[in-house]
Amino acid sequence: MTKMTRILVAVLGLALAPLAALADPVEGLWKTEVDDGAYAHVRFGPCGDRLCGVIANTFNSAGEYKSENLGRKIVWDMRADGGGSYSGGQIWQPSTGKVYRSKMQLSGDTLKVSGCIGPICKKQNWTRVK
Repeated sequence: MTKMTRILVAVLGLALAPLAALADPVEGLWKTEVDDGAYAHVRFGPCGDRLCGVIANTFNSAGEYKSENLGRKIVWDMRADGGGSYSGGQIWQPSTGKVYRSKMQLSGDTLKVSGCIGPICKKQNWTRVK
C-alpha cells in the first residue's frame, strides 16, 4: 500500500465514522414471538429513507430450519418518529399471508410491534438478539 493510499484510507475511515453513530436504534437483529409453531430472527436496516425488516433465520420446535421466507421483507416503510416510536409501515404475517398497517415502540431491548387491518389488531413483543 502506498503512502497516498494509506492516507486516503485513513481519511475515509474518519469521514465515515460519524455515519455509524447515526444508525437508527432499531437496526439490528430481533427475535419474533412464536406464531403458528415457528419464530424468526428479523434484521432491521435502512430501506431508502425508511426502515425495513427482513427474515434472516427461521426456527421451529426442532431448531433452525430453511424456510421459503428467508430473505423476505416482513416489515417495510417504517418511519422513525423519534423517542423510540415508529409508524407508517406495513407488516406481513407469514402464517396467514396477511399484510397489516404497522407501528412499533422501542424500549431498550424490547420492540413492541403491532399490526392492524381495520379494527382487528395483533401485537407481539420482539427481543433484541445479541
